[in-house]
Amino acid sequence: MMFAPPLTKERALALHPIVLAFEGDGVCALYARTRLIASSDKKAGALHETAKKYVSAYGQAAVYDRIWDSLNEFEQDLCRRARNTHNTSKAKNVDLETYKKATALEALIGYYYLIGENGRLEEILTRFFV
Repeated sequence: MMFAPPLTKERALALHPIVLAFEGDGVCALYARTRLIASSDKKAGALHETAKKYVSAYGQAAVYDRIWDSLNEFEQDLCRRARNTHNTSKAKNVDLETYKKATALEALIGYYYLIGENGRLEEILTRFFV
């Protein structure tokens, strides 16, 4: 579900990679929460604890590593662009390489969400739960 009309691919690619990652982070969190709620009777606190492992930098970096070889050239280029972007925020309790991988995955997810490419977005998001 989109909360605004999709952007053109050109408009989305013109956004700073950190902006794409900002959007992707929110999409990851909402996806993980929705998926967990649908499959569990846990209370909110327990759901939050479970969701953290999927939406943490470590969880996202693990997904990034799992899917890297299945990404096409465009997707790998977008991820590289996001990984190599200077980010003014600091990684909290995580090494820089892990943080950059998580940022790259978030940017890819943010891009697909913003352009409304739900099929590919779903393919990537389901890899969180493998």
